[in-house]
Amino acid sequence: MKVMLVGATGLVGGQVLQQLLDDARCDAVVAPTRRPLAVADPVLLNPVVDFAALPVDADWWAVDAVVCALGSTIKQAGSREMFARIDHDYPLQVATLAQAHGAQAFVLNSAMGANAQSRIFYNQVKGRLEQDLRGLGYPSLTLVRPGLIGGERAERRTGEHLAGVVLGALGPVLPRAWRINPAGNITAAMLEAALEPRPGVQVIDSAQLA
Repeated sequence: MKVMLVGATGLVGGQVLQQLLDDARCDAVVAPTRRPLAVADPVLLNPVVDFAALPVDADWWAVDAVVCALGSTIKQAGSREMFARIDHDYPLQVATLAQAHGAQAFVLNSAMGANAQSRIFYNQVKGRLEQDLRGLGYPSLTLVRPGLIGGERAERRTGEHLAGVVLGALGPVLPRAWRINPAGNITAAMLEAALEPRPGVQVIDSAQLA
């Protein structure tokens, strides 16, 4: 299969990239990024792009499946408007362009609590993206909804770190849905959804990722 990965520089995306490159079922990986990746592999194509002005006719859009691990936080993005652009507009445009070039499966790293009607802005944006992706009518759409993601990020997120300490200590007594979701578990779920796509809409919740 030929798989596109967006968000390859993040915690989950970086692991997905390595797993794709190591998986015999995948013979080509397209990973568009804002800056060149520090990874070289014969099956990897790494177009450097501006997500605000994606090239609509590039031949590398022609893939079988898309894995989207693109995302930010409101603090990182700098504003609610920019956060919505990164976490909703960019992934939706990628999904639209890839589908127009033949992609049959889309896998999204979303979030627990994603709901277009949520009063929490973060969850609302994630929910709107899920809603709009459903509207595209992909033959296979997988929505992965982790809670707190466990793993070492390149940048420190203080709130996540503190929450991780608390949830890590309480893990054995917490319901599975509220436990830390290791990045490796999320990666494995996304990889299988892309390389062995199931028809229709699949939702993988945080309890399944604990």
